[in-house]
Amino acid sequence: MTDRKKMRLAAYFNPTGHHVASWRHPRAQADASTNIEHYVEIAQTAERAKFDMIFLADGNATRAAHMDALSRSVQFVAHFEPLTLLSALAMKTSRIGLVATASTTYNEPYHVARKFASLDHISHGRAGWNLVTSGQDAEAFNFGRPGAMAHHDRYQRAIEFAQVVKGLWDSWDDDAFLHDKESGLFFDPEKMHVLGHKGKLVSDVLGPLNVPRPPQGHPVIVQAGASDDGREVAAQFAEAIFSPHLTIEAAKEYYDDVKGRMRKYGRNPDHCKILPGLSVVLGKTDAEASDNFEYLQSRIHPMVGREILATMLGGIDLSPYSLDEELPDPMPEHTGSKGHYDSILAMARREKLTIRQLGQRVAGARGKNTIHGSPTKVADYMQQWFDAGVCDGFCVMPPYIPGAHDDFANMVIPELQKRGLFRTEYEGKTLRENLGLLRPESRYAQQERAAKVG
Repeated sequence: MTDRKKMRLAAYFNPTGHHVASWRHPRAQADASTNIEHYVEIAQTAERAKFDMIFLADGNATRAAHMDALSRSVQFVAHFEPLTLLSALAMKTSRIGLVATASTTYNEPYHVARKFASLDHISHGRAGWNLVTSGQDAEAFNFGRPGAMAHHDRYQRAIEFAQVVKGLWDSWDDDAFLHDKESGLFFDPEKMHVLGHKGKLVSDVLGPLNVPRPPQGHPVIVQAGASDDGREVAAQFAEAIFSPHLTIEAAKEYYDDVKGRMRKYGRNPDHCKILPGLSVVLGKTDAEASDNFEYLQSRIHPMVGREILATMLGGIDLSPYSLDEELPDPMPEHTGSKGHYDSILAMARREKLTIRQLGQRVAGARGKNTIHGSPTKVADYMQQWFDAGVCDGFCVMPPYIPGAHDDFANMVIPELQKRGLFRTEYEGKTLRENLGLLRPESRYAQQERAAKVG
């Protein structure tokens, strides 16, 4: 089994964990949001377990939420700015990938290109950019906007934004900087390139970037779009995708659709790794895991469950409705993630769940897939999805941290390794190498090569 295809695994860290009641668990670090020692510990645990990458999400606002829920939540309130944090973690790790979110809605391409190029140099080739758009009104209000941009407009801007970022990463040839003390030539002028982008949905960008070409050529681009617009952006740019699917059937449709769309952009479908989210509660036996899961669920406050649900349904207001009635029909309009919205609404209608029940169901991993069981049961489940060809691995979302993260690293990883499903050592030194992705050639090198052939 040593030659079989291997899973790719990302460790997705919310400060105290992904379960809405994570911070109340005895094995969670309650002050994790601003505890650098905590992050160093869990990053090093993930690296010892040979995860491909750690991933930090981000937002540009404290979520707009009812105070009863907001005051009982950790995810909505405060946490480190992720690029600052990853720069620190780069000094405490050596092989694991470091991936952070940066929005295309409230940044400019030059900002994002410069920050991730810098992180790639600092980490010696381990940086990844999670390309997102911002759809919450609360974020818009922090940037002097009257409200969130329309969904399609956000994604059209994201396409142009990503094109500019990639162009800026090619500002310098790989061998542009000579550092020749004898001649006094610091760089070769012919190997500097001015982008000269004329903006349509983003500002004009002259360039060049004032950071040398990243060690990976381009930091790895990660995405999580599930709508039609999001899938199109993923097919054009994404090299890893965090997907929200709850069933093999839904995951298979998404997997085949996005991989198929990649071909029209001249991309090899193997050059994008699709990683469904998975939240795992473990025990030595299935019964122990079930007890652990029920304890965690018992810590959910109903107001918090409702607020998480409302957020995942696009920020709609559920406060006018009783906790013990079903979701309204028709539903209010929303501006959030179509993937989450469609999956949750379908589950609610199919099982006739009340708002209270649905809040409890989705709060655990905020709409991502959940499983509780023994290491064997969890590995069986993961192998079933992997062997069915619906994913390239998983984005593991520990429900409470460090406890559940430690359990997965110590119990599930060895089981996957025993089955030949996961690495026992890193294949390379960069995130690209470990994901099996090619290092992209500079656009200017491509043009020069094409000119010689022509």
